[in-house]
Amino acid sequence: MVRPYRGDRDPFLDNAKFLLIVLVVVGHIWPMGLVEGSRTVKAAYLWISSFHMPAFILLSGYFSRGFTGRPEQIRGLLTKVLAPYLVFEVLYTAVEAVAWGKPFQLTLTEPTFVCWFLAALFVWRLTAPVWRVIPWPLPVAVLVSLVAGTSTLGDDLALPRVLMFWPWFVLGLTLRPEHFARLRESRVLRYCAPPVLVAGGVAAYALAPGTDVHWLWMSYGQADLGVSTPAYLLVRLGLFAVTALMTGAFLALVPRRALWLTALGAVTLYPYLLHGLLTTAAHAYGWDAPLRPLGPFGAALLTACGAAVAVLLSTAPVRRLARPLIEPPVPGLTRPRRRGNSPGTSEPRTA
Repeated sequence: MVRPYRGDRDPFLDNAKFLLIVLVVVGHIWPMGLVEGSRTVKAAYLWISSFHMPAFILLSGYFSRGFTGRPEQIRGLLTKVLAPYLVFEVLYTAVEAVAWGKPFQLTLTEPTFVCWFLAALFVWRLTAPVWRVIPWPLPVAVLVSLVAGTSTLGDDLALPRVLMFWPWFVLGLTLRPEHFARLRESRVLRYCAPPVLVAGGVAAYALAPGTDVHWLWMSYGQADLGVSTPAYLLVRLGLFAVTALMTGAFLALVPRRALWLTALGAVTLYPYLLHGLLTTAAHAYGWDAPLRPLGPFGAALLTACGAAVAVLLSTAPVRRLARPLIEPPVPGLTRPRRRGNSPGTSEPRTA
C-alpha cells in the first residue's frame, strides 16, 4: 500500500526518480558474470549505466537549489543524509561479514556499496552555496571532474565519485522549472528521444566487446583504466556528451501526469538503501548462478525481479518497518513528524 500522492509535488519529477531507482536496482541485481558473459547483456548494462546515476544526481542537484546552509537545512542534512549513512554503513559491513565471510571492520570514512551516494550527497549539498558564486560553475565542475580522473585519489568519503560525478549535481543546481517544462512540452524533443535512446543501445552493442564497464562507475581514474592522459580526457569528454543526450532523452519520455508509480518516487531512499542488502547477500550465496548461462533471458528475469523489489521496498509496510533505520531519530535534531507528511522523501525540498 502506498500513501495517496500529495498534490504539492511534481509528478514528472517523482516519476523520473522512481524509474531511475528501478534502473539502479536492476543494474545491481545483474551479476557481473552475467554481464560479461553476454554481449547483449553487457550492452544493456552499458546503456543503463550511461545515464541512470548521472540523471539521479542531476535531480539531486535540482532539489538542492534552495540550500543555503540555514540551520534547519543543516539539521535536515544531518538527520536525513548523515544519520542513515552511519546506520547503513554498519548494516552493510555486517551483511558482508556474514555473507562473504569478511572480518567485521567498520571504516566509516570509506563508504560501503550504495552508501557512497549518501556520503557524496552530503558533500555536494554542503557546497551548493559555493557553486552559486563561482563564475561558469558547470565548466569549472567539468574541469574538476577531469582533473580528478587523472589524479591519484583514495577512497575516503567516495572522493573519486564525489569529484567525477560533480558536474551532474552542478548542472542540476543551474536548472530551473522552465527547463524541465520545455523538455516535457516540446514535441520535437519527445519525438527525437526514442531514436536517441535506440542509437545509444546500438552504440553500446557495437562497443560492448572491447569496453571496460569501469569507465562508467566513476570510481576508477586514468591509472586504474590503464590509458594515456589524452585518451582518458577524450573518452571522458565523449562520455559527458553521450550522457547528456541519453539523460535528456530519458527525461523527455518520463510521464508527466500522476500514475500508480508516482507516489513511489517520493520515497526512493528506501529501495535505494534496502535493495543493496538483498543483492549483497544474494550474490554471496549464488542464488543467481542458474540464471547466468541463460544470457539475455536470465537478465530479463532478473530485471523483472529487480523492478518488483523496487516496488516492494517502497510500500508502506516495508517503510514502516525500515523507518527507524532510514529515518533514525537523532536526539536534539529530529523533530516530531507532522501528520500528513510523506515519509522517506529521498530529496528534501530545499527550493
